[in-house]
Amino acid sequence: MKLHKRVIEDLMVVPGEPADLKGRSTKVTKSGWLHAKDEPSPKDLAEEDLEDFKEELSPAQELLYATDTYAVLVILQALDAAGKDGTIKHVMSGVNPQGCEVTAFKRPSADELSHDFLWRCEKALPARGRIGIFNRSYYEEVLVTRVHPDVLAAKHLPPDTATGKKLWHRRYEDINAFERHLQRNGTHFVKLFLHVSKAEQKKRLLERLDDPDKHWKFSAADLAERAYFDDYTHAYEKAITATSTPWAPWYVVPADHKYAGRALVGGVLAHVIEQLDLHLPEPGGDERAALDRARQALLAE
Repeated sequence: MKLHKRVIEDLMVVPGEPADLKGRSTKVTKSGWLHAKDEPSPKDLAEEDLEDFKEELSPAQELLYATDTYAVLVILQALDAAGKDGTIKHVMSGVNPQGCEVTAFKRPSADELSHDFLWRCEKALPARGRIGIFNRSYYEEVLVTRVHPDVLAAKHLPPDTATGKKLWHRRYEDINAFERHLQRNGTHFVKLFLHVSKAEQKKRLLERLDDPDKHWKFSAADLAERAYFDDYTHAYEKAITATSTPWAPWYVVPADHKYAGRALVGGVLAHVIEQLDLHLPEPGGDERAALDRARQALLAE
């Protein structure tokens, strides 16, 4: 089971072209994925597709681990209540936890503030053979800090550091160079923006308030940040446009329907790993001889 090439193309932000977040649907893909098929329920179809993608991910992860040549880094970015945690839970439930690690980046610690903005994420990069998932990432440093410039004051930047638009352009350049370096050394990127509408965000925040079982998910900060919804959308537009590159493109996933967003994320991840064209390593002559000796020893017991 694979996502059709048209769907992948719909989701990808073509390097050098605008992300066009305002022109992208938060509900459906341009190619009409789900709605183009003769099925009574788009939700049932999406859930079936997700299960198929998960079945593909399990052996793909095993191949990734066995070859020990590449790493896969999934970067999940989104506005509050877009479904990052649920996406990770549902999409990655079929993979071996020994080969996958999730890192959630919260407010920087004092130690992290004493280093450059990439440092805390660099420490958490996946090793070859593994899948790493960043729930938020170094991209926060061109999103939150752009919406709330006062945050920069706590970072103790040198006095000659660029400010204004120059600061963001330099950080985009740093990010692109960082990702290029990683890609050249075997790390492949799956950068995903879960695109949720303001109306859907409101609905989900109200659900957290109305359901006692979801109260733990609600934070007063979520409501405060909602006031900056348009500012964050603008910051994402700029960042995604500037950092969707041939070596690390962005995928904008319509996320108003959780079932569709999760299936699309699973499909994109399966697609990227498939492009690695992985094969089990063939043992050499000495290794074959060692395997034969081991087999004979066990049979002789």
